Amino acid sequence: MQKLLLKEQFIEKYKRLTDFEEYENIINKFLRKAVRVNTLKTSVQKIKKDLNFLNLEEIPWCGEGFWVNSEKRDLGNLTEHKLGYIFVQEAASMIPSVVLDPKPEDLVLDISASPGGKTTHLAQIMKNKGIIIANEKNFDRLAALTNNLNRMGITNTAITLMDGRNIKHNFDKILLDAPCTSSGTIRGLTNNSQFLAKTWNKKRIKSTSGLQKKLILNAYNLLNKNGTLVYSVCSLEPEETEEVIEVLLNNTDAKIEKPGLKIKSNVNSDNKEIKKCIKLWPQFYDTEGFFIAKIRKP
Repeated sequence: MQKLLLKEQFIEKYKRLTDFEEYENIINKFLRKAVRVNTLKTSVQKIKKDLNFLNLEEIPWCGEGFWVNSEKRDLGNLTEHKLGYIFVQEAASMIPSVVLDPKPEDLVLDISASPGGKTTHLAQIMKNKGIIIANEKNFDRLAALTNNLNRMGITNTAITLMDGRNIKHNFDKILLDAPCTSSGTIRGLTNNSQFLAKTWNKKRIKSTSGLQKKLILNAYNLLNKNGTLVYSVCSLEPEETEEVIEVLLNNTDAKIEKPGLKIKSNVNSDNKEIKKCIKLWPQFYDTEGFFIAKIRKP
């Protein structure tokens, strides 16, 4: 079987971070598809019945999320998808919205919103009430965000176009699903996985980490008192995960809270606060790799 070609530096680093044999075994397998039911338009029970042929398996951390255990890959062609009854979304990427847990009365900011998977999930949790500001830095990514908000029937969300470092307003809840090197999305012999493995380098990780630190410090400043910030990335690099949280803790009065989910995690830090975060390795649940931190402003 042909395997992903990984750089020697990558292998050496990841051997220090996790059980490399388990990790390498899972990243050479294709990722399971997953969908989230849009309860603003339909019910979980109806979708389970109507899409029974997909052999749906409930995702433990999201009551509306399901793995697809059938061979069908073109889920975007389903009528239920076109009508906005389901959103095709990777299982691990459902965690940040669940952890943020916004209430119907909250003013919420989603700093890097496109294509809208997490934004529409937040709106669903809020029952389409309150206000969400869905911000996106890149104009080219607005079309996908707009289309998904419309398809899913989201009415409590306004779109803004600006750099997340320059946002000035105050919010009750903030989701910072930060731009990252996406090392957690390496799964299977796909074009994306091969590109990420080929272009992986320390210089890009360092540059991305610098941006993430600026984004999280500004996001924290935007929080109202007792507000909650969730920081998440689909990266497993310590520079983009534990190190970013360490910078926040060293420069603010931020408190890390346990996410309140029973999810296996292996954080690469001895810091007791940082150990409260979730670092989800792909071999734990056959997902992408993901990092999630729940932060409160006292």
